[in-house]
Amino acid sequence: MRLVTYRTHPAAAARLGAIVDTQVVDIAALGLAAGVPLPADMLEFIDLGPDAVRAASELLAEYAGRWPVGTARSLSNVDLLAPIPRPRKNIFGIGLNYVEHVAESSRTLDTSKELPSQPVIFSKPPTTIIGTGEGIAHNARLTQQMDWEVELAVIIGRRAQRIDEAAALEHVFGYSVMVDISARDCRRAGQWIYSKGQDTYGPFGPCIVTADEISDPHDLDLWLTVNGVEKQRSNTRHMLFRIPHLIADISAGITLEPGDVIATGTPEGVGAGRTPQEWLWPGDVVVACVEGIGQLRNPVVTV
Repeated sequence: MRLVTYRTHPAAAARLGAIVDTQVVDIAALGLAAGVPLPADMLEFIDLGPDAVRAASELLAEYAGRWPVGTARSLSNVDLLAPIPRPRKNIFGIGLNYVEHVAESSRTLDTSKELPSQPVIFSKPPTTIIGTGEGIAHNARLTQQMDWEVELAVIIGRRAQRIDEAAALEHVFGYSVMVDISARDCRRAGQWIYSKGQDTYGPFGPCIVTADEISDPHDLDLWLTVNGVEKQRSNTRHMLFRIPHLIADISAGITLEPGDVIATGTPEGVGAGRTPQEWLWPGDVVVACVEGIGQLRNPVVTV
């Protein structure tokens, strides 16, 4: 399933939907019509686990093409929010997780040229999250070095505490796209949270594709453009630490819970690594894509 959080107009409540062709099918409304209770909220749906995914998938297949009245709307007539508009916890970010990005960062960002021996973990607050179409806030009083990073996002579906790598993917609910916006001139004594954690610095979406739809999360093309010009292109096969390793490593000391998000790192091509360096400015448009999931399109705006 391709799950979204949407609303029908700016004052409407956010709703959980599934994209089917060119329509958004309201999961709770479809369940109500079929006599199957299903939630209208993404986090509540994730909390219910595989049974909810199975029930919703069966209803979508049963009613395909003959949706009950009021359950389906044209995708062009709704606004997509971030699939989890307000995560319960900070997003887990992974730094320096593609070999080429390690090299470019060592040249320009004072990081080590040696490959990390363990995942480099930082976090982004829930207030960083925005959906596709929303503005990335450029505050010139804080940064003159706003940068881009396209990433595959992993959404946890089951509580994971001290999980072995062999079982790690069983705890994944699905996958999405994230842009890890960074203010390179806001790093403080090696600490990244202020650089990467400012409001709107986490474009996320446009949907969550459930894990059963992604046969191999380590074979997905990902790319990013700025104003239509390609800046990054790679494949998730080039991750230094793969998703099972990341889940095992984080859960060894921090319990992962349903709805938690891991942004798995970015490939080479960031603005800081270019000669001359390139930065985002108000008026720019960032488009980030991951194969099989979709694309985010976010303008940079002045605040």
